[in-house]
Amino acid sequence: MEYKILLVEDDDNSALLISNFLEEFDFIVDIVNTVTDAISNINFNKYSIILLDINLPDFNGFEVLKFVNKNKKNIPILVLSAYSDKNTKLQAFKLGANDYMVKPIDPEELEARIWVQLKNSSNFISNATKKSSFEINDNVISFNEEPLKLTKTEFEILSFLIKHKNQIVKREKLLDFLSSIIQSDRSLDYHIKNIRIKLGDNGANPKYLLTEYGVGYKLVF
Repeated sequence: MEYKILLVEDDDNSALLISNFLEEFDFIVDIVNTVTDAISNINFNKYSIILLDINLPDFNGFEVLKFVNKNKKNIPILVLSAYSDKNTKLQAFKLGANDYMVKPIDPEELEARIWVQLKNSSNFISNATKKSSFEINDNVISFNEEPLKLTKTEFEILSFLIKHKNQIVKREKLLDFLSSIIQSDRSLDYHIKNIRIKLGDNGANPKYLLTEYGVGYKLVF
């Protein structure tokens, strides 16, 4: 399942930083910078969650909270604001905010909080997995009896993870194994993302190739 996020943020740099980070996990992110555009997007799109700044150029971001509640839109809202005072936080929660983060925003913490809200909402579909299988024959890996079209680097990565199935493989260990063909962390991230696509895995909420944050990866089957 794809998860679509509406990011309401008038600071272009902050919006770009947040959206780029979340898109690495295959979230779809729409960015708007006014209350007017936010309400328009909510009316014409189905969002899994809204990330909402308060201090916006046309109206106070609380107007989005009021609109969502008044129109009974079942969308969790996570407020991202520079305001750290108790009164502003309480007002946000009274108007229906599900969570509140004070800027500057840590992207990893934001992603974790997003998942908390998604799992508590009706928009979440659990990845209860059926039994899956991998087979390695010569230079071909089959997934559920279907050969995968992999690059040489993808083949090496997936073969290594298959041999360590259901175990956490540290990034450092994987990079060391691949040292002759991969030179950077970013390159590894790129190949992992492509492998997930070829497995039909949802990068935002994978069920086969899992990311163990701050540690490495685990292939589950």
